[in-house]
Amino acid sequence: MTSGPSPRVAVLGVGLIGGSIGLAAKGRLGAEVVGFGHRPQTVARAVEIGALDRGAATVAEACEGAELVFCAAPVAILPAMVGEALRASGPETVVTDVGSTKRELVKACGGDERFIGGHPLAGAETAGVENAREDLFEGARWYLTPTDRSSGLLYDRLQRLLSELGARPQAIDAASHDRLMATVSHMPHVVANALAAEAAQALTDGTERLPEVGPSFRDATRVAGSNPSIWADIFATNRDAVAGSVESVARRLGEAAELIRDGDRERLVAWHAAAGEDRRRLLESDSSAGPLHELRIVVDNRPGTIAELALALGEAGVNIEDMALYPAPDMTSGAVTLWVAGSAGAERAAQLVRGLGHTVSVLGAGE
Repeated sequence: MTSGPSPRVAVLGVGLIGGSIGLAAKGRLGAEVVGFGHRPQTVARAVEIGALDRGAATVAEACEGAELVFCAAPVAILPAMVGEALRASGPETVVTDVGSTKRELVKACGGDERFIGGHPLAGAETAGVENAREDLFEGARWYLTPTDRSSGLLYDRLQRLLSELGARPQAIDAASHDRLMATVSHMPHVVANALAAEAAQALTDGTERLPEVGPSFRDATRVAGSNPSIWADIFATNRDAVAGSVESVARRLGEAAELIRDGDRERLVAWHAAAGEDRRRLLESDSSAGPLHELRIVVDNRPGTIAELALALGEAGVNIEDMALYPAPDMTSGAVTLWVAGSAGAERAAQLVRGLGHTVSVLGAGE
């Protein structure tokens, strides 16, 4: 998007994430950023620090002429905000969000081809637009949840813009996203809350003074009780997946209790070491997957094709690093060019694409 005219971006909600989107869009895309928020003083501060070019009095005013609209509000009000943004936006406008739960939102708004749900895995210890940073999304995974109704052209525009902001977009279906987040994002808050309550009860000796706690306890409970109203909404909108994760972890804790009660040192060493290896693999960066390889795919021009490709590769762990669309003059077919990292990833992607019934050729790195 940087090669053409400067885009206009609307940001609805100007806290940490919305403010950082504004700073990144202005600094990296040269975009004009217009913002809306329910607190005029926050919008004014966002303009003052350079996160917005100007504030708008209404959602409709913010969305007027925008190519992309980011809804950065608490998950409980996102369906209403996204709906209002869609009504206020033109036919070529992409509307997305940054909420950490997706299934209920996509169910409410996914029928509109202009809406593509999103969730950046980025944040900071401190909230508020005062702490917004242009580099907040640098190297961060940014999940996108297209549906079979999503416009391929608009999906391409959105993922390109996110890449230019420094993020690493990846497609995932809404239900899979919520199950994943229940385990790796929402469950740690549940565990921290339970551990803090357990320690407070177990360590109280009847006096008002609690004993000192160690660094392990501080690290494990860092997120306990954070932003109660926000997290109540997250738990409520992802209740089935979070509750299922709680039950699964409870079973694992029960197994751990039996293992520890048995006292077999060798089994305890193996259990502890296995947990460390699991953590290492989960945190291991995939940035060293190798040079980019180009896949050229011939597709029929039908709704949902781009979402189908992106979701199939995303579910297989193959990330699309870049994408380009080339519709045929008669618009009945077209070509899609994808770039994925590493020869193994390229071959896996080609196999998946062929399995979907498309013709694909793979070019080596640098060809």
